[in-house]
Amino acid sequence: MDKSIILPPDEIFRNLENAKRFAIDIGGSLTKLAYYSTVQHKVAKVRSFEHNVKDAASDKLYEISVQEEVTARLHFIKFENAYIETCLDFIKDHLVNTETKVIKATGGGAHKFKELIERKLGLKVDKEDEMTCLIKGCNFVLRNIPHEAFVYAKHADSEFRFQTTNPDIFPYLLVNIGSGVSIVKVESEDKFERIGGSSIGGGTFWGLGALLTKTKRFDELLQLASKGQHASVDMLVKDIYGGSYGSLGLTGDLIASSFGKSATADKEFSKEDMAKSLLHMISNDIGQLACLYAKLHNLSRVYFGGFFIRGHPVTMHTITYSINFFTKGEVQALFLRHEGYLGAIGAFLKGAEEDNPNQYSWGENYAGSSGLMSVSPDMNPMQRARSGTFDMLEMDRLERQLVNLPLLQDPSSYIPDTVDLTEDALAREYWLYCFEEALDGVVKRAVASQPDIPEANERAEKFRQKYRHKLQTLRHQPFAYGSLTVRSLLDTREHCLNEFNFPDPYSKIKQRENDMALKYYQKAVKSMEELSWEQRQFALVRGVLAGNVFDWGAKAVSDVLESDPEFGFEEAKRQLEERPWLVDSYNQWLERLKGPPHKCALFFVDNSGVDIILGVMPFVRELLSRGTEVVLASNSGPALNDVTNGELQILTERIAAMDQVIQAGLREDRLTLVQSGSSSPCLDLSRLDKVLAMVVRERQTDLVIIEGMGRAIHTNYYAMLSCESLKMAVIKNSWLADRLGGKLFSVVFKYEVPPGKPSQDSAALMPS
Repeated sequence: MDKSIILPPDEIFRNLENAKRFAIDIGGSLTKLAYYSTVQHKVAKVRSFEHNVKDAASDKLYEISVQEEVTARLHFIKFENAYIETCLDFIKDHLVNTETKVIKATGGGAHKFKELIERKLGLKVDKEDEMTCLIKGCNFVLRNIPHEAFVYAKHADSEFRFQTTNPDIFPYLLVNIGSGVSIVKVESEDKFERIGGSSIGGGTFWGLGALLTKTKRFDELLQLASKGQHASVDMLVKDIYGGSYGSLGLTGDLIASSFGKSATADKEFSKEDMAKSLLHMISNDIGQLACLYAKLHNLSRVYFGGFFIRGHPVTMHTITYSINFFTKGEVQALFLRHEGYLGAIGAFLKGAEEDNPNQYSWGENYAGSSGLMSVSPDMNPMQRARSGTFDMLEMDRLERQLVNLPLLQDPSSYIPDTVDLTEDALAREYWLYCFEEALDGVVKRAVASQPDIPEANERAEKFRQKYRHKLQTLRHQPFAYGSLTVRSLLDTREHCLNEFNFPDPYSKIKQRENDMALKYYQKAVKSMEELSWEQRQFALVRGVLAGNVFDWGAKAVSDVLESDPEFGFEEAKRQLEERPWLVDSYNQWLERLKGPPHKCALFFVDNSGVDIILGVMPFVRELLSRGTEVVLASNSGPALNDVTNGELQILTERIAAMDQVIQAGLREDRLTLVQSGSSSPCLDLSRLDKVLAMVVRERQTDLVIIEGMGRAIHTNYYAMLSCESLKMAVIKNSWLADRLGGKLFSVVFKYEVPPGKPSQDSAALMPS
């Protein structure tokens, strides 16, 4: 193998000059390197101008500044051991600011390469226990990567079916299939025990396979097995009984004896058939062992890992089949997207204990991660070669600790996304096309947001290349980052924009639209107050819906806003479909409003400008007037033209200066502004700011309102909550409208009461 490779360093060992701490996991053929770095990137901040009350409806509301911020990032890189010397040389040449004196090491190869690492890097190698590292790494990915675990289904439209990770990840069984098999029961962060194992594992398959086929490489053995027919070597039930053995419930195709035919048949067997038979024999043995331990310890979550698995479809299929057979479908074999990194992640965490990385939440940075590669031997040989060279995973430390919304009915079955594009080929093709079409507009917007910076053009071009490359990868490997959804496509775009220092391309548009909408706020409120109670309730809902039309993320709308800057609130109202709407529970909502007020409403808001100021705020004002407390949840960081918590604080203060109801709400702590912990145009209710969850509990929230296409249709359309909920959105995409049986600007107004909760809209509760 050519060891004089030229590394594209900015793509692989990213931000090495700011690396602080290292760990390494060296296996039989692959090395996994981990390091922590500090990343400097630009963030957009807003700061209020000072205003008097008398000129509250004039002037610019706030100024925008772009500041440098330092955040923490974890880097994990996987490469073949053949490249280890070249990589160590590269690291040594680029290591500038490290204070590290030690490198944590794990894996069987840590001893073999100890001297080389110490000589090249000048760091002392400190060995860590392999199993401890593996478990620590496994806990970390299960806790921080929502689509980490998957079920493998060979013949399904989508081979990989990603699982919702239960918020409580413990207890589970980890079956690590290396040379032998270790079966570990994990009960908590620090409590685990090896409860069993076997000497018949991956090494057995490799060793016996080499003797039988004269093939020395593990991957080649798997390739042979994928083409073989085990029935020509194995003795099946029907070979003994002429068919099935009904009284014992055994089907004719079941293996009665592995390699049974080779004892009596006087013929040569092909390498492919022998490899396939051997693979079945070992997988079935491991599968049965795993099932027995799972039953003995009453565990339903069983994760498989080790080099025998490592994303190989052939072994994942045979293990899945075996588990399914022995448990009659009661236990699923689960695999992990980042299984190959667990040891390195664990070794890193051991070295970083004084920083306590587990007190933070981390998020996968799609811009710097390769994603799950399909390593199917009969797929694309170029892909196989690619996964054999360099693979990356990056995790960014999030400012906020993320937890579940306490009001989810069943957190373990909550799936944020409405459509899984991994499984829906038509929808996938449409949305990938959509995002590719929108790319020129995003690049133009990014450049326009930094008019005084000459190199903005160059950065925007790099963003275009990076994101287009991601879209191409997802076209061929939709499962790369877990389930492919509209949300993950949007989030990948945001990650790529941040990567090239475009923190908030819509900041100036948001500023202009906020300033403009504020001028009409008092007029909008006055017009509401002139209506009768019943007319006002409908006008308020129409106001929220019309405000929601102002969404720069929707092409149908951004085209209008680009060509007609005068397009306003009244025009938007005229665009809305008349009742009955596409989804219409307005009558039930109106009846509910005739009952007692809700105690507290949590409102997830959407866009800046007309949406938040002329749509949402009058609606909030009405809730406050009814005696309902309101918590407004907005994004922590920018995404499209969505209002951020920083902007909303300033907007609300300005509105309070013109409106006594809002002012009293703030003063009496009945109107609270919190950040959601998200920087996405969509909403994952299982990853919200811990402070928000605390406020929701303390205020005894009994109504959740979710607004907008991203938060209420692309995500959460089917979300089941334990309290009343209201989902409001205008469909601003004709393909999606068509899919849902409507047309452009169709309205979704979905009021839901959880089953078993008494409806409070009875006549007895009506005001006299």
